[in-house]
Amino acid sequence: MALQSFGYVIGRAGLASLFILGGLNKLISGDGTIARLQHAGLEPASLFLWLTIGLELGAGLALALGTRIASSAALALAAFTLATNALFHQFWALEGEIASLELSLFFKNVAIAGGLLALASIEQGALNKSVEANDTKSNS
Repeated sequence: MALQSFGYVIGRAGLASLFILGGLNKLISGDGTIARLQHAGLEPASLFLWLTIGLELGAGLALALGTRIASSAALALAAFTLATNALFHQFWALEGEIASLELSLFFKNVAIAGGLLALASIEQGALNKSVEANDTKSNS
């Protein structure tokens, strides 16, 4: 496997691991997440917890495995990550050390969303090439 392909697979798995582990953690101990969801005004919190677990595990696994829906999974996870920022990392409403921490977490999530968007575009390009190749074979 070429270094470029190896790096791509490892990078994709690394991004996916954040969501897979997050989903597993929420599945095992969701009480803290429920409290944060309630604090953010998301009710019924238990429904949002299960939707989050499903998204993180389902889209995370699709991304890790590089399935045909990996592009859609990456887009969904990018949107989820940015929504998480808006709801849970409101650094602009805080002061002092906690504001600095939340600012760092906010822009960490922006970077993750950027990586997911880049990955989605690469996955979509690969999918389009595959479809075009199949069309060319069919027309021959």
